[in-house]
Amino acid sequence: MAETNNKQPNFFARTGSKLGKWFREMKSELKKVVWPSRKQLINNTLIVLGAVLVVGIIVVFFDWIAGWAVSLLGELL
Repeated sequence: MAETNNKQPNFFARTGSKLGKWFREMKSELKKVVWPSRKQLINNTLIVLGAVLVVGIIVVFFDWIAGWAVSLLGELL
């Protein structure tokens, strides 16, 4: 019977070591994160809500114009 000389660890050993390395690297990267202060968070949230409101108004306006144009075309035909 031929022996297989497989020097590579099995699938589970390789996967476990890769996962462990990934978690260690993730933990070290999360230590470098600088979280925003409460004031910055509130300010950024208000900016995003304002931008969403402005874009929503623009979309509603263009939708109204397109609906009006389609109804005009429908009446002409």
